[in-house]
Amino acid sequence: MDALKSPGVTVDIEALLGLRYLSRRLAEPQMSANSLPGGLVNKRRGRGLEAAEIRHFVEGDDVRLIDRNVTARTGELHVRTVHDERDQTVLLMADFRPSMLWGTRRAFRSVAAAEALSLIGWRVVENGGRVALLAFGGFEPVVVPPRGRERGMVAVIGGLAAAHSAALAAGGEPVPENALTRALEMAGRICPSGSTVYIASCLEDQGAGYELAIRALNQRCPVNVLRMTDAFELAAPGGFYPFQSEGGTRRSARLSRNTTVGGEDLDTLNSWKINGLTVNASLPPEVMAGEIGALYV
Repeated sequence: MDALKSPGVTVDIEALLGLRYLSRRLAEPQMSANSLPGGLVNKRRGRGLEAAEIRHFVEGDDVRLIDRNVTARTGELHVRTVHDERDQTVLLMADFRPSMLWGTRRAFRSVAAAEALSLIGWRVVENGGRVALLAFGGFEPVVVPPRGRERGMVAVIGGLAAAHSAALAAGGEPVPENALTRALEMAGRICPSGSTVYIASCLEDQGAGYELAIRALNQRCPVNVLRMTDAFELAAPGGFYPFQSEGGTRRSARLSRNTTVGGEDLDTLNSWKINGLTVNASLPPEVMAGEIGALYV
């Protein structure tokens, strides 16, 4: 059996489609401290009569919405979006960098991230909203433009599976040091103003410009972070653990019993008015759904 096709190592499209019913365990969206009036329920970006904003064109956008004036002035394709004030738009960001492609229980952090984002995405479309995707890592970013209803989530899930396969195929090849920062900057360009962002990431290897990029994105669209962790990080069994330093030197470290290792301080995110939640990748989706509900509200 191909190890890369083992459960918990690859993103299973059928499994993500099945999370639609578990998503109902997430609470109804409520007012958040840094969102627009009305909480997470924002204006629907659709084919109304009032222009909402102009943003960069992404693959899948309707070519009829291309703004000729801005495109001619900048030399880059731009679209003019419109709205009719009925529902919310959510951008799901999946971090599939090499640091996410591992796990000691049940599933890789990357697979659990796809599950967590799918739970949120299904809840959004069940509430009448629209979902978009930005998946990034050691491959060309995968972008799925905002869509509603079941077809919107089917497109997002297909994007998650394709991006994760690309990440596995790339193996452990190094990615740019500022890959996370660049993804946040890209999200700021393609995310409709007033929508909401959910990013599932370990937040490791942040690189230069990370704080500026995530705070700037949060000013444009409220950001919620699912910090993906592994059972080993939350409570590492005591013992000697080998590791390799940046210079290639092999060493070992002794950890006391149930030592917590690694992880981003969520208090820092909170100080930036960014909601954050630690998600244990070893938890089954049905348990994960209940915990994510604490962030979704």
